[in-house]
Amino acid sequence: MRVVEPIRDRVLLEEFKEYLKEWNERNYIMFMIGINTGLRITDILRLKVGDVKGSHIVIQEEKTDKWRKILVTKSLKKELQEYITGKKDHEYLIKSRQGHNQPITRDMAYKILRTVAEEFDMERVGTHSMRKTYGYWFYKKYKDAAVLQDLFGHFSQEETLTYIGINQDTHDKYMADFGL
Repeated sequence: MRVVEPIRDRVLLEEFKEYLKEWNERNYIMFMIGINTGLRITDILRLKVGDVKGSHIVIQEEKTDKWRKILVTKSLKKELQEYITGKKDHEYLIKSRQGHNQPITRDMAYKILRTVAEEFDMERVGTHSMRKTYGYWFYKKYKDAAVLQDLFGHFSQEETLTYIGINQDTHDKYMADFGL
């Protein structure tokens, strides 16, 4: 399995979002949900229009079988409201053009993100980068590894910091100044 990274550069993250928004609204919404909720791609793809109409997204995670209740941020709420206008509650949010009311596949989501990543010469980007990007920027803002650990369901704060790339950033910073 290929290891992917969060998008650590804020300017690059904004350009990535803008590219998606101009290219395809559905793909943009998928990315925005990922970086604003920390949900796994399998859970994002299972969301239906009715699931995002309230103040929270309530979902039983496919991987863990645990229920999660996630507050929809103001900025995500605005984007979602525009996107779901005219759509029915039972429709999948990230709907495929193939078949009747089916979500895109995980493979298609990966291809979408890889296409954009290649436009920006980014190598280690995949569907899990959305979750890691959420975690990275959450940590940068709040410096609260305990809350992030709980949100991700990790066993330790160390695991969480390694997962979002903070430990690697710290190692790189020290090594950049080190020399014998």
